Amino acid sequence: MNVGTSTNDEDICLIDSATTHTILKSNTFFSCLVMREVNVSSISGTTNIIEGFRRVIVLLPRGTRLHIKNAFYSPKSNRNLLSFNEYLYITRIKLNIKCVLEKLLAFS
Repeated sequence: MNVGTSTNDEDICLIDSATTHTILKSNTFFSCLVMREVNVSSISGTTNIIEGFRRVIVLLPRGTRLHIKNAFYSPKSNRNLLSFNEYLYITRIKLNIKCVLEKLLAFS
């Protein structure tokens, strides 16, 4: 999955500070998807749009692979959502030098 760089709506993912879990529309991003209904609370009430969960790997714009242990699978969802507070910083330290690989701002 590409975060915000693809023209295919299935691949576009929003970084959202209002969601508590990563929610993905396609089961192709999951390894060993566990199918189980999970209730989700939203401003409009509780719904059972989650059909499964498991580990995913998300490919960020600069090629960084982000491993998420427990993402939810929701084919009924309008968008893919990555859950982070304010921003996502991915860094690498090589020879005691810190380098920023990715910086993505969250939508609130």
